[in-house]
Amino acid sequence: MDLSDGFRIDEPPVMVPWSVSENELGHLFGPVLRHVTAKYWTARVRVLGGLECNLGFHFRGNRGQLSELEFFRDSYDDQAESFTGFQRHFEAAFGAPTETQPGTEGFPSYRWLVPGAEIIHLIVDRFGPEEHMRIRRSGAA
Repeated sequence: MDLSDGFRIDEPPVMVPWSVSENELGHLFGPVLRHVTAKYWTARVRVLGGLECNLGFHFRGNRGQLSELEFFRDSYDDQAESFTGFQRHFEAAFGAPTETQPGTEGFPSYRWLVPGAEIIHLIVDRFGPEEHMRIRRSGAA
């Protein structure tokens, strides 16, 4: 899947271009979008053919460009189930990871390099295990 122009969301049916402004993002999503803090918004979505999760939109830089998409859940009662679910959907959409390395908490660390973006999936120890599933725009600050 080519991410050069942005990311397609299944539900609500929205194509989010990397060039979108925070104001334009609000028009695309309407009341589904939640403002969390300066340059950070979230929405409950369905993506990649059935993955239901929250999606965070990170805007960075002086011009406030969309630079990163963060996929997360409301709760992580079963870390292994969450990790496996995210991995299954991302591999179905983007193929096998470009790189796999040993990770933390018994989970591998995955990285994909696709046109327009880098995708990472890993567990970090930050006050306990924390899952990171992110798409970073290529060349974003």
